[in-house]
Amino acid sequence: MPLRPSIHLLRAHAKRVRRGHPWAYSNEIRMNAETKSLTPGCVVRVIDAGGEALGCATFNPHSLIAARMLSSDPDQAIDRDFFARRIEAAAALRDRLYDAPFYRLVHAEADGLPGLVIDRFGDVFVCQVNTAGMDALATVLLDALGAVFAPRAVVLRADSAVRALEGLDRRVEVASGALDGAVELREGALRFLADPVEGQKTGWYFDQSENRAFVARLAPGGRMLDLYSYAGGFAICAAAAGAREVVAVDRSEAALALGERAAALNGVRCGFVRADAFTEMQRLAGAGETFEVVAADPPSFVKSRKEVKPGLRGYRKLARLAAALVAPGGYLFIASCSYNVAAEAFGEAVYRGMTDAGRSGRVLRAAGAAPDHPRHPTLPESDYLKSLVIQLD
Repeated sequence: MPLRPSIHLLRAHAKRVRRGHPWAYSNEIRMNAETKSLTPGCVVRVIDAGGEALGCATFNPHSLIAARMLSSDPDQAIDRDFFARRIEAAAALRDRLYDAPFYRLVHAEADGLPGLVIDRFGDVFVCQVNTAGMDALATVLLDALGAVFAPRAVVLRADSAVRALEGLDRRVEVASGALDGAVELREGALRFLADPVEGQKTGWYFDQSENRAFVARLAPGGRMLDLYSYAGGFAICAAAAGAREVVAVDRSEAALALGERAAALNGVRCGFVRADAFTEMQRLAGAGETFEVVAADPPSFVKSRKEVKPGLRGYRKLARLAAALVAPGGYLFIASCSYNVAAEAFGEAVYRGMTDAGRSGRVLRAAGAAPDHPRHPTLPESDYLKSLVIQLD
């Protein structure tokens, strides 16, 4: 094996990596001509200013997050066996947590594979490859995934916006096997449909599974409004739990079509409305409509730190319009998947929105993602999802 190149951390910049943080930023690394000339995505040895090897990492000289740690062994072979061991460990954890093979199998740094997300739909796997390092290792990754699971199909989703920060193109491909449209998944006793190729992200939002179950417990006998419904997750859970009427709102005709098919699979009735959520909330309020449960699970309002202030204004407006539609004594579920927005700031925006709507209430639950989305203990960015369930007076 050819000698692995090395990068050197600047003096006094090794403390975080020593403590287990999985990233080193470009301004923490000695960026001489040799380092800058390294191929984006290559595997390097990480050396501190005193010459001690701290481990190995993927490296991209053109990214702010320049080094992403793979192992504390600087000479660890990053091959099929390495990926297979990490994937097998991640699968063993999920199989302890879940009764059926529908979950997030790999959650990036928290599972020791930075820049990689894998969602599992039975024997279909969707790999989201977000960094130059994982992009360069994609062939080895796919080989390991095939060796561990022998999948029916593997979809490579190399289309996330963060790839632009790594200098990467965007593409989607069925990397192995074949797919014919949507795939079926299960949450508890319920059946849903996801489109791994054309759908949002990997095709499904496994992170909200426990929140969907909790909100469904509040729905029996009442009317339920599911905003940003996507393929009907919250809506169908509520209908199956005994909601009297369910309305699901989304802008995507394709997503709503999946929701309608899933409702039929489960033998429940939901109304699916193609509309902008803000516009539809205003229309419903004007018509005097109220619901015992309103769920609002929007896409990220904040893509970068410079968008935090306008994003918080967006969450405040969302909370105001949604709260106005909640019947007295009813429930509001509201979420943010913007990791740049702190939980405290999100909560403050929601409470201000409630006040703007002339409502008061009490928080019943504050929660994050389901346990198949573990948080890396030193990486707050991996704890991205925030949600609140509030009973309104």
